Amino acid sequence: MDEEFWHKRWSRNQIGFHLTEINPCLQQHWPALSVPEGARVLVPLCGKSLDLAWLAAQGLQVVGIELAERAVEDFFSEQQLQPKISQQGAFKVYQAGAIQLWCGDFFALKSEDVADCVALYDRAALIALPLEMRERYAAHLTSILSRGCEGLLITLDYDQALMEGPPFAVADEEVQRLLAAGWQLQFLEARDVLPAENWKFLQRGLDRLDERVYRLVRR
Repeated sequence: MDEEFWHKRWSRNQIGFHLTEINPCLQQHWPALSVPEGARVLVPLCGKSLDLAWLAAQGLQVVGIELAERAVEDFFSEQQLQPKISQQGAFKVYQAGAIQLWCGDFFALKSEDVADCVALYDRAALIALPLEMRERYAAHLTSILSRGCEGLLITLDYDQALMEGPPFAVADEEVQRLLAAGWQLQFLEARDVLPAENWKFLQRGLDRLDERVYRLVRR
């Protein structure tokens, strides 16, 4: 899986992973975190998620990282926002109000770029990557974020033999292996979201699709 893979997915509108509503787990669990109003929150591999606008509406400064420029442009167009565009190192930065979307490779992100990010929201980053890239992603995320950074991780778990990713199945055991050394992990919730919310995956042969939610705090 390389950059071209994602560019093709967006250009062909093959974005079944994109939700057309705000994630219910975000709405339920984010208010219980100790993230202050005005804090800067990092959202890796954000796509054009409506969650970005929800986070901004909570009084947060949102920094989304997205490889596909099509996704970035679509987000601002669909939100009826006119962004200002600038360059920040390897990234083309689109900004409107409290939302910045950095267009470029997540692995080019440096610790100084996110030094003031005290919060994290990952709904679609870890599960978007194959195993070897998940390991690299987890290591890089841990290396660039500061101690005390707090947020939510939302994963999916299903029988990977029944469907190829993305999104990929990431079991609890793997979450612990990848992140427990650098993060305090608190499991919050698991629910089967297959029948009600993900009929496309039902058509692809899945018999369960468990969404799992974790609270993270950087050690």
